[in-house]
This record gives sequence, structure tokens and C-alpha cells, in this order.
Amino acid sequence: MIKAVDRLLDHLTMYRLVLYYLMALLGAAFAFGFVKLVPHDPLALVYTTALTVSVCWVTNKAFALVFEVPANNESVYITALILALILDPVTDLNGIAAVAFASVWAISSKFIFAVGRKHLFNPAALGVALSALLLDKPAIWWVGGNPWLLPLVVVGGILVVRKLRRLDLVATFVAVAVATILATTEPAQYGDALKETLSSSPMLFFAFVMLTEPLTAPTQRWPRVAFAGVVGLLFAPNIHVGSFYFTPELALLVGNLFAHAVSPKGRFVLTLERIEQTAVDSYDFIFRSQRRLAFQAGQYLEWTLGLDRSDNRGNRRYFTVASSPTEQSVRLGVKFYPQSSAFKRALGAMKPGATIHASQLAGDFTLPSDPKTKIAFLAGGIGITPFRSMLQYLVDRKEVRPVVVLYGTEGQGDIAYRDVLGLARRELGIRTFHAVAKGAEHGQYPGYIDARLVRLTMPDYLERTFYISGPQAMVKALRRKLLAMGVRRSRIKVDYFPGFA
Repeated sequence: MIKAVDRLLDHLTMYRLVLYYLMALLGAAFAFGFVKLVPHDPLALVYTTALTVSVCWVTNKAFALVFEVPANNESVYITALILALILDPVTDLNGIAAVAFASVWAISSKFIFAVGRKHLFNPAALGVALSALLLDKPAIWWVGGNPWLLPLVVVGGILVVRKLRRLDLVATFVAVAVATILATTEPAQYGDALKETLSSSPMLFFAFVMLTEPLTAPTQRWPRVAFAGVVGLLFAPNIHVGSFYFTPELALLVGNLFAHAVSPKGRFVLTLERIEQTAVDSYDFIFRSQRRLAFQAGQYLEWTLGLDRSDNRGNRRYFTVASSPTEQSVRLGVKFYPQSSAFKRALGAMKPGATIHASQLAGDFTLPSDPKTKIAFLAGGIGITPFRSMLQYLVDRKEVRPVVVLYGTEGQGDIAYRDVLGLARRELGIRTFHAVAKGAEHGQYPGYIDARLVRLTMPDYLERTFYISGPQAMVKALRRKLLAMGVRRSRIKVDYFPGFA
């Protein structure tokens, strides 16, 4: 069952998964409305949803044209559906004006309140906060307080957290929020407070959907945990400054400011210089940036293209930066398949001078701080890209480290970055052992990377820290094999970014 879920999640981007999750919640609420299990008129719910979607879409199109950035329809629909799920469904004129006001500000905030083309605030949170402040039309968070929708909120939310691997974020937020609520409640009322918090409050929906929004949350682990703690503290209903009490959306906006203070800044507009073929069906897209991109070797970016017609994977992808921080250009390594996504088809059609947007620099798949740490790089196919970045970085800095590389490919033509691998061997003594499934040559290991190859190439493997990058099935299989060989869990690092492409 878990494997089936993982296969399903592998075929969806994070944004598309959240979009389907919100659509399922609205569909269930609409159906429940007919039998009075949800206290809202189904027609009012449909009308409000249509209003938020249309106003958000028009606003986004207008601002995207003015600011000359790709119009991302997925994020627009996500924001619109969140608003429909937390605002009071309306049909009266005043209510319509308030919903439209919140929708316009939610989308426009992405362009107006932005630093380096990266928005500061969760759009839906800002929209409803301004609606409450200026029009006295606050969000009622009805989706979080309905017991009939709660199972769907929890199941879908768990899928989102599993896809994003943000359990630390959600768990910290819930723990701090609950602890704060109990600390500000009389002991005799603990049971009622916990029941209300976990079953009738917006906490779980807020945590799964709003808190995890990637662009307004820190990307590094410890800043992310601190961010969750700040929001969890302010989320508790009894927290106030004088007569001013925080609401969920205000708690998140304060957290967004904290996230901005501790996160890498800005969105980059990169211009394509050239394309280089690195292996069969694999290419490097080499970009220049108007301002220097400061990153660590092995980190990734979210890449966005403006697509006329998208598919179910959307117009955003996460890819490792294949270049080294020591290089002037920004290198993106991509493998193309016979039935590639709309994003990859658009990427493959790019010509020199075309631009792409990059943001959300993140990732802990980086070199250890201690240069004496023994390392093993295990790569499969295009999973060699973070290691290309690290090896080029070590070569440019003339930094000798105890590294062994195991590189698995299907055939000879799939071996990428032969130049960098050769350079690392000649200048730093870093050896690469090739495991080739079909057509292995002399000196290469016939088959895939396995326990036998690990033992043959590094007798001291129990002393090494293993970095694994490649297709998710390969990464999971190798991780299990290493654990079975006695390698400590803490010595295994896997390359991960949301929406493996």
C-alpha cells in the first residue's frame, strides 16, 4: 500500500498534489452540503469558489504582464481554493465584495510585497488578514472546524507532508501550538481544549496547507523548525499583545517575516547561454545570471518556465544545480525521456537568449564541514549532477578529500560528466568506479551498484558517510542495502527535493 502511494506521489508535483487535495475537500463539502453535514448552502459554496478562482486568475494575469514574469496558474488556483475553504461562502453583495477584495490582495501581494521577485507573505493569509482589518470580514476557517471533513483533511494532509518531507515543520508547529494552548488553559479544561484544538479548529488544515507553502517558509531544517515554533506560539488563541489577539493568518504572516530574515533572498532570472550534451538523452543547460548566485555544492533550485499549455506536472520543477559555486555560469543537468513532460519539452526548445526563473535555493545534500570525513558518492543516471557540482568545487579549490565515487548507469552512453570525473581523479586522486548494467567494459563492474561493489571498492565502508542520488527506487534500495550491511542510519544522506523530476 505504501509503495503504491509512493508511486502515485512520484507522478505528481507538490503543487499539483495540493491542488487535487483542495479540490477533493471542496467537492466533499459540496456533497455534504446537500445533506446538511456542512452548514453551508452548496450553491453559495460553488458561487464563492467560482468568484475566488476568476478574480485570482484575472489579477494574476494582469500582474504577470506588468511585471513580466511567468503566470503560474497552479499557484493561482491553490490560493483561490484556500480562500474558498476558509472564507464564509456568500451570495450577498457585501460578502461578494469582501471575497473579491481578499482574492485581489492575495494575488497582488505576490508581486507588491516581494523582495528580489520572491513574495514575502503567504498570499491567502495576507488576503484574509486585510479583509478582516479593513472590511471587518474575517476568515471563519470553516474547513478546519467540520468533523465530517476532518478525515479527508488528515489523509490528504499526510500525503502532502509525505511528498514534501516536512514532518519536522508540521510536528513542531502542532507541538508548540498545543503546548501553548495548554499553558494558557486551566488544567480542568485540558480535555476540552485538546478536543477543540485537534478536531474543531483550523490547526491541521492550516499546518498541512498554509504552513508548508514553500516560497514563504525556510528551506533549511533548523530555520524551518524555528519558523514552525514561532507560528505555533502565536497560533494559540489566548496569545495577545495588550488587547490585540493573533489570528491564524496573522501568526503565519509574522512567521513569514521571520522566514524571510533567515532564508536565501530573491528570485533569479537566468539567461540561457548554450546547451551541452553530456550523455545519451542528457543535456546541460548553461545559464548566466545578472547577480551572483551564492549556494553550496549539491543544493537545488526551483525552476519556473512560462508555458502556454501545461500538463499535470505544472510549469515548475526542482533540479540540482550541476555547476560548482566556483563557476561563473549556472548549470542545469536534465535527462529527457521519450514522453517528457510539457516542462521538459519547453526546456528542450529553449534557444540562447531565452530566460528561466529560479528560486527557493535549498538542500542539505552538501559536503561535510570536516574535510577529513571519509565520503562515498553513490550515483545513478542523472543523479550524478550534485556530485558533478561537488567534485568540480573540490577541483577548483584544490581540496583533497577521502572520496570514492560509485556511478551506476544502464550503458556506456549514459555516463555523464566524464571530463569532471577524470579531472577529479588526475588532480585529487578521487577514483570513480562504474557499474554498467549493459555492455560493461574492462575495469567496469557489470550490473548495478550493490553490496559486493561497495565492499570491493571501499573496505573501510563502515567508516564512511554515504551520499546517494538518483531515481527514487534506486535511492531507497541502496539505503536498505547499506543499513543491512551495518552502515549507521546517521551516515546515510539521500538527495531529496520536492517533486523529483
